[in-house]
This record gives sequence, structure tokens and C-alpha cells, in this order.
Amino acid sequence: MRCPKCGSRDDKVIDSRQSRDSSSIRRRRECLKCKYRFTTYEEIERSDLRVVKRNRTHEPFDRRKLAASIAKAFEKRSTSLLTLEDMVDEIVHELETSGREVPSSAIGAKVLEKLRAIDEVAYLRYASVYQRFHKTQCASAGTLPP
Repeated sequence: MRCPKCGSRDDKVIDSRQSRDSSSIRRRRECLKCKYRFTTYEEIERSDLRVVKRNRTHEPFDRRKLAASIAKAFEKRSTSLLTLEDMVDEIVHELETSGREVPSSAIGAKVLEKLRAIDEVAYLRYASVYQRFHKTQCASAGTLPP
């Protein structure tokens, strides 16, 4: 692994931990040249899962895209990176057991389900983008979307 600070390829693993569902491994590494510490993730590459978009096109599932969209909802919130990673792990596991093709709406619904249980503000942020509801309608009604 190349050090992100100095570019050296000499490093050692300090700590390794599996995710809850044992689908990925988090490793803390230390560069032997500059002593910089960094984190890497190792996971099984699943190329068979396909997302069916709203316009009925298909594309390969991208775990990083899912994680980025959830992280955006958690922006400036006091939620740990570990919580985010666990949520992504759970959603990916559920998607992989549901079949080879998954509608993007089903992915959004799973994310909303998880967010609602963890953080109401993150839930509203995600819902406002992915469910395309009007914030003013929900705010004036004093309700959250289902």
C-alpha cells in the first residue's frame, strides 16, 4: 500500500477489524518511512448487483456512491464514521440478498428506513433529495414523510 503522505510502499498493519457482517476489513497502517498513520478498507467486490434507475436504465451498484449520499445527509451532524459504515454495510447486505437487480427506489427506501431510526435531520435531508418532496409541505403540516 502506498503512503498517502510520502508515497513510500513500505508500511505495516497496526490494527485490523472486521465489520459487523464480516463483509469488509478495516486496517490501520503506519508508513515505515515517515511514520504517517492511515486507514484502508478491504472488501469483497460484488459486480453482479445492478441498479435499475427511474428511467429504466441499468448500472452497476456502487457502494461508494451509496456511502457518499448518506454522508451528505449526515453533513455537520454528530454521527460517527463507524455508524455510517455500519449503515452502509447493513444496506449492502440487504440488497445483495434481495436479488441481482434492485430498483433505485428500493435503495432509497432502505436508506430512509435506517436514517429515520438514527437521525431525523439526516432523514429529512435525504428524503428531500431522493423522494423529491417539498420541505414546505412537510413543515407546514408538521409531519415527516413516510
